Amino acid sequence: MPKTDVYSLPFSTIYKLLVNKVERKGRERREVDAAISWLFGYSESDINDMASGDITYGHFLSSAPSPNPKRLEKKGRVCGIRVEEIRDERERDMRILDLFVDEIAKGKPLEKVFMEE
Repeated sequence: MPKTDVYSLPFSTIYKLLVNKVERKGRERREVDAAISWLFGYSESDINDMASGDITYGHFLSSAPSPNPKRLEKKGRVCGIRVEEIRDERERDMRILDLFVDEIAKGKPLEKVFMEE
């Protein structure tokens, strides 16, 4: 089976997976939207447009209007990979978003996810 390039997948597909992950744990879509806004500077309307459009996940990551510099302070593991050790910016941002969604799904308050304790 050929390896899928995650960056070429539609953002809408990835977004649905992220939202489903938190909703299965009793959390809400708006929390995923808040994480995306905090991390990348996208507005609610931007997220809605991308979630119903045909933008790729790679374009979503590399075209962020205002990436939050604090995102680079996030530490943790996703799929056994330490996010703070990833050199490729797009891959690091993808993994940090995964880490945020994992923490939201586990019930962590948004303020702590955003490191604003």
